[in-house]
Amino acid sequence: MKELITAGLLFVAAPIEAITPDKPTYGPNEHVQCLAMNMYHEARDQGTAGRLAVSAVVLNRVNDERFPNSVCEVVLQTQTRPSWRDGTPIPVRNRCQFSWYCDGKSDEVKDKKTYQKILDFARLIMHNNIRFVDITDGATHYHADYVKPDWANTKTRTTEIGDHIFYRWEKR
Repeated sequence: MKELITAGLLFVAAPIEAITPDKPTYGPNEHVQCLAMNMYHEARDQGTAGRLAVSAVVLNRVNDERFPNSVCEVVLQTQTRPSWRDGTPIPVRNRCQFSWYCDGKSDEVKDKKTYQKILDFARLIMHNNIRFVDITDGATHYHADYVKPDWANTKTRTTEIGDHIFYRWEKR
């Protein structure tokens, strides 16, 4: 088994994710970009542990049958409505799994240097077939420490890292 220690964190071999033919497919580079964009918008001001934890939630969801089974599908999961122009599905504001995706603000990367570091980290996670030790203890949800969403009472709190509180959605 391959092992790599980076920034005091142990990485071990990871399984390959499955993409079913009835869902949109994304190429490997798109999955890296989806993971990087999520890390950038959710944890760019945090250290490695915060970024790793946010990524753990995405990957835990990919491996949970209650969520989509690819990185981009998890990151971009949202409720949609038909566009008034042509009927194309568009995200409903504030109804996404990750708030940055449909908060009405620009998703443009403004800090290119930070994004490049995050993109390199996402590439390491996705392309080198490695998986980190899950420092969130199986978390499938998180929120900023200054909010208290209703769903938090229905999940098992696992840890707090940076300015996020992490939760696991127990299987029945």
